[in-house]
This record gives sequence, structure tokens and C-alpha cells, in this order.
Amino acid sequence: MALFALPTSPDLRRDRPALPGDAAWWAFCAATALTLGAFSSLMPHRVWGAAAALGYTAAAVLAARGRSPRTAGTVAVTGAVLLPLLVLLVVDRAQLEVDVVARSAGLLLSEGTPYLERPTVPEDFNPYLPGMAAFGIPEAVAGPGPLTDPRLWMGAGFLGAFALALPAGARREAPRWLAACPLVALPLAVGGVDLPVAGLMCLGLARAGQGRAGRAGLALGLAAALKWTAWPAVPVALALLATTGGGGGRRGSRAALRCGLVALLTAAAIVLPAALRDPGAFRTHVVDFPLGLTGAVSSAASPLPGHLLATQLPGGRTLALLLLGVSALLLAVSLLVRPPATASAAAARLALGLLLAIAFMPATRFGYLVHPLVLAAWALARQPPAHPLRIRERVRDLVREPVRLRKQDSR
Repeated sequence: MALFALPTSPDLRRDRPALPGDAAWWAFCAATALTLGAFSSLMPHRVWGAAAALGYTAAAVLAARGRSPRTAGTVAVTGAVLLPLLVLLVVDRAQLEVDVVARSAGLLLSEGTPYLERPTVPEDFNPYLPGMAAFGIPEAVAGPGPLTDPRLWMGAGFLGAFALALPAGARREAPRWLAACPLVALPLAVGGVDLPVAGLMCLGLARAGQGRAGRAGLALGLAAALKWTAWPAVPVALALLATTGGGGGRRGSRAALRCGLVALLTAAAIVLPAALRDPGAFRTHVVDFPLGLTGAVSSAASPLPGHLLATQLPGGRTLALLLLGVSALLLAVSLLVRPPATASAAAARLALGLLLAIAFMPATRFGYLVHPLVLAAWALARQPPAHPLRIRERVRDLVREPVRLRKQDSR
């Protein structure tokens, strides 16, 4: 039986045999990368599609031949992240978001605000909160180069926060598997601002689940200073702390209050100086442009329900915003009626709320789905896997039991 072939080395999860579905999964990823590379009009996406398809195909072949999932996953990450990232750094090409972050950092250092005063075309707009400019400061200070590229710092921030959010005993290979997923590998290689936001949300929920209200507030405040999409994580963490922090009751309420206060002060300290420097530009960039209220049209135009309503129906934008508000209200009601009892439950609740918000935003795109994906992956990674030695010992006992009973009967 295959179960008797389970490894007995100390690092059991590293050496476990390949799972039957691994080859099929990597083949699906290869097909996804090829499709994006073939149909995308963006040069960075085409580079990623070609390199990632090679990596995923090699991983599928290795998995089909029985090589360990760790080996196949490492090959997939090399082809889907490291190889296209290296190529794009050499030719100095990236997704538009990387240029926006780099420019915003230069403006912040020179003008005190990361926002252009009179943006005209979509490329002029910076729809992110002022904290996002921090990832462009190395390039603004030391000049363009492979080591100062904002995508490197955004990727490092994401992977670092996600790894710190994993508790002892969790699946430590989770960051590698998550990085190999096409929805994460693509922004890691071409540049994506959503990854560090998602990583900090996971870290904030992790600290809230541990009852560390101050640290949770700090992580969530940093996330809230990067992008609006992080803000729903704050009430979810507060509900979690109110239920479990310090044993619940008054202690839980105080923990939630402390977390909320730290998150508010952290976000305010980063956002307010730039917002007060030029309130009109702040509103134009981070409120009007994402909601589609400016003359320039956002490039975030994936055919999700909110975008289709806003573009295909008279008054559809108002309807999409109404559905967005209803989704937020339902999430708030669920937190009051049935607050999450664990960090994993809080992550699942937040992932569902963000999924609804992404679906109904007038200006949206498939890349935003990385938020619920990362949250769901983190919640699953928190569940410690069954130890293979225990499975092996249990199977061995079940097999030996009839033999032992026969010996007793013969006596």
C-alpha cells in the first residue's frame, strides 16, 4: 500500500511523495500563463506568460514522474517569479503600477504630497493612499536600478508579512506554494500593489487572534495607509478582539478599543500630512478616480458585475455603488450578529466581504482577487497538517492488530 511508503526523515512534509493532483494543477497553471501571454497587449505580461508556462510545464513533468512537491513547487516559483522578474529588471519594464509608485515617492519627497495637482490621463493618477509611496523611496533616493525597483520591495513586504503571520506548527511551505499561484506570481514578477496590503492584513488578523491588540492595530494601520481595500480588515479584527481578546467581555472590548486606536493613529500619521497638503488632489486621486468619477477612465476594467453595470446600463454606476454599500452593510451586520471566534474565521469573513466588494466596484479588475485568495490561503495554512508518522503508526497498528489477536488465540 502507498501509505507504507511514507517517509520517516525528520522533515516529513518536505519529503512527502507527490500528490496525484499536483501534475494536473501545474498543467492548468501552464495553460493559464500561455493564455495570458498570447492575448495580453502588455509586454511585461507576455514575458511573464512565456517564462511562467515553461516553469509550470517543468513542474507538471516533475510531479508526473513522482518527484516531491517541494521540488516541483521550487521549479514553478523559479519559472513563474524569478525568471520573468530577472528578465523584466534587465530590460527595465514593469506594470504601470510600479511607475506610479516610483513617481509618487519622488513627488512626496519633493512636494510633500504623492499626487499630481492636475492629472489629465489615467497614467497621471495615483489611486493609492500615501503609504504606498514608501516602496518607491529607494528608487527616488538612490535612482533607478535592479535593487531599488519598487516591485522588489513590495514583494519582500508581502512575503515577509505573510511569513510572520504564520504561527508555529502551520504549513511553513505555504509562502512558496502561494508564490507559485499564477494570481500571485504575476504581480510578484511584473509589479502589484495589492500584495503588501494583503500580507499586512494577514499579519494584523494574526496578531488580533493572539490577543496582541497593539501589534494588530499597527499592522492594520500600515495596511490602511496603503490602500482603501485594507480598511474592511479593521472592523473584522475589532470584532475578533472583542470576542476573544483577553477572554472577551470588558477585556475584549478594551483590546478592541486599543487596536482601533493604534490603527487609526498609525494610518492618520501617514495619510493626513499628504491629504492636508493638497485636499483637492487627494480627493481626485484616491476617491474620484477609483470610483470612476473623473474624466479619465481607469485601466481597471475587468468584466466583473460592477464594471458591467456601470458601463452597460443607464444609471448602472449608481446601482453598482448601491450594491457595494449593501455588501458592506451585510458584512457589518454579520460581525455584530456572529463575530468570528478565531483568526482563521476572521480571515474567511474578510475574504468573503472583499470578494463581494471587488465584484461590485465600478472600476475593478481580476487582479484584485489576490486579496481574498491570500486571506483564504493564510487561513488554510494556519491549520497544522496531520503528522505523517502518526498516520504511519496508526496504519501499522491496524495491520498488526489481527496478527496479535491470532497469536493470543493460539496460546
